[in-house]
Amino acid sequence: MTGESQDAGIMPRCLDVIFNSIANYQTKKFIFKPDKLNGFDIQNEADAMLDRQNELHAGLMSQRNGKSGKLRKVESDSDSNPIIHDIEETETIQVDQDNVYAVFVTYVEIYNNSVYDLLEDEDIRTKTLQSKIVREDGNKNMYVHAVTEIEVKSSDEAFEIFQRGQRRRRVAHTALNAESSRSHSVFTIRLVQAPLDCEGEQVVQDKRVVCITQLSLVDLAGSERTNRTKNTGQRLREAGNINNSLMTLRSCLEILRENQLQSTNKMVPYRDSKLTHLFKNYFDGEGQVRMIVCVNPRTDDYDETIQVMKFAEMTQEVQVARPAITKIDFGFTPGRRQANKLFKEARSKLQKEGRLEAADLEIDVGLVYSLGGPFPELEINSPRNDQIITNLMHFLEQRINKRNILRTDLQQKQNDLRKMLMTMEQDHMNLKIENASLKAANSQQNKKISALEGHLCKTEEQIDSLLRKLNHANDTIRSLQHELKDRNMALNQRLIDKQRVKQKYNTKMQVETDKMNKELEIKLRQQREQLQNQMKEKDDKLRLVKQILVDDNGINSVPISKDYATPTSNYIQTKGTDCRSRRDKAATANLRYRRSQSADRWVDHRPGALVPVGTVLQPLMRRRRSVTRLTDPKEITDGVSRYCLVAQEHDTDGELETKLFKGDIIPTSGGGAQVIFNDMECLKQLSPKARKRSGPQDIENINEIGSPNHSSTLKESKRPRVVN
Repeated sequence: MTGESQDAGIMPRCLDVIFNSIANYQTKKFIFKPDKLNGFDIQNEADAMLDRQNELHAGLMSQRNGKSGKLRKVESDSDSNPIIHDIEETETIQVDQDNVYAVFVTYVEIYNNSVYDLLEDEDIRTKTLQSKIVREDGNKNMYVHAVTEIEVKSSDEAFEIFQRGQRRRRVAHTALNAESSRSHSVFTIRLVQAPLDCEGEQVVQDKRVVCITQLSLVDLAGSERTNRTKNTGQRLREAGNINNSLMTLRSCLEILRENQLQSTNKMVPYRDSKLTHLFKNYFDGEGQVRMIVCVNPRTDDYDETIQVMKFAEMTQEVQVARPAITKIDFGFTPGRRQANKLFKEARSKLQKEGRLEAADLEIDVGLVYSLGGPFPELEINSPRNDQIITNLMHFLEQRINKRNILRTDLQQKQNDLRKMLMTMEQDHMNLKIENASLKAANSQQNKKISALEGHLCKTEEQIDSLLRKLNHANDTIRSLQHELKDRNMALNQRLIDKQRVKQKYNTKMQVETDKMNKELEIKLRQQREQLQNQMKEKDDKLRLVKQILVDDNGINSVPISKDYATPTSNYIQTKGTDCRSRRDKAATANLRYRRSQSADRWVDHRPGALVPVGTVLQPLMRRRRSVTRLTDPKEITDGVSRYCLVAQEHDTDGELETKLFKGDIIPTSGGGAQVIFNDMECLKQLSPKARKRSGPQDIENINEIGSPNHSSTLKESKRPRVVN
């Protein structure tokens, strides 16, 4: 019915052909107005304009209500992707140019043997469609009473209305079809036409001259066997009504075929179903019926397909007699619309040329030449009635004179026309020569364009090739950048792991060192106590010996004690002298010392991949400009005087060492600047050194210090020592 976007169906093609044929002969809206009795009334221009204004006002009010937030009914869109046809039908049908046309559409469905209007405005209170009645009009034609008829001016507008009604059709889900139609739908296109008046200006205000033709596109719902569709309840009832209507249609066609073959007049049961009752006139010969059968070639549908094909074959054999069509002839001049158009164009042209009297010309589409009125009375009652012959002779003389005048005028017009034709022929020859020269120039231009197109194609191919190479290079660069980033991340991770391991082992070594220092201190304390005890014992022995010597010889041993204590005082005195001498010395000159540092402005160049160090001492530059990469010469020439480059590396022991290379920025004569490095600072972290362990040799030295023979050594030593 609707087709696809690239292949339009029956309905879009029919609409395109209709509107293509009547494109220039459509009336303004509301000239034809439905009378709700399957007919149309003809309105004058004033009433039609009033209806158009009311429609426009209603549309504006509905939009305003929608914006102000009033409650409005929103229709559900079962077809979220409506079909948009890209290809329009271009075929046209020859129509009478002296008629005006209008197109109306209706859309109804037959559900459970009841007729519903799909274009009816929904009642918000009931929210359900009201069933309609099928009636017979005054011309014995069947129609749906009070159905909504909408006037459309284009195929797109008609298709939009069809889609609006399609969304309100009753569909349901079955085992064989996700969206199974549960009703028959009838989309009717009604073409209304009426002749123009004698002047070809207005529509004849006579309802009898209105001619209505209609095309009904019927979508019959199919019904499969219940054991396949698994229908129950409401769906089973719907399937039963569909089957009953289709069986009634088949019965009507079979009876029509029987009446045709046997020349009988058996009554056809149209009223058994609303479907056949609505199309009774078509089956009686006042229209034509064409049936398109859609079947599925699957083997599972074989039984249904056979029955449908038999039904279709039987319908092809049904033929009915068509009644004669009577047409009212008002005797109007054919071609009056075109004559009226030409007369208006000529009058408009005269007005543009400045002839004001042309506005008063009346439209006359009759014959230009006329020999006069009708012949006088020619009935002769007596032989003495000569007046009739005299009148006839006078009338004929007038007609002959007028004929001669008209012939002369016609001859003059023919001569003028001949001159005009000769002038036009001459102009035509000149135009042909000019056209030939233009064709030659056009041919050369086409050749040039072809050459340029070839060159353009080659250039586009080269551009495509370069773009492919560029994309390949960009992909390679991107992959290399990813690889470099991964490697940098791996390297940073390795550095972090290395620092973590180093920190771990440093901590472990520090703990072990502290532990060993504590043990050594304990041992040293014990040894010192032991040595002190030994020294005390020796002192006691020496005292006893001295006492014995005093008692025996009277010799005082005090100088020995004095000599023993002398090194300590000498050492202390010497140390104090040395310390004082260091403080009193004058400081050497610092060549890198600058008194004024507040006026300097630094360029702090730090690469992005620096490992942060947690040192107490940090570089301090009060006025600085931090950069990670030097890309512009203005970065070192715009108001800066000092330059500092920060770099990190590992020393020989694997420790992280931060170096600061400092220099002065000196402007050059060419407008640039040069950096002269004159200093370097090094920021480094070291672990505290372990204390020296006391070995057996140290203990022996201590013992030697405590021996009596060591007193002379202390006196002769140039560097005093302290002995506990």
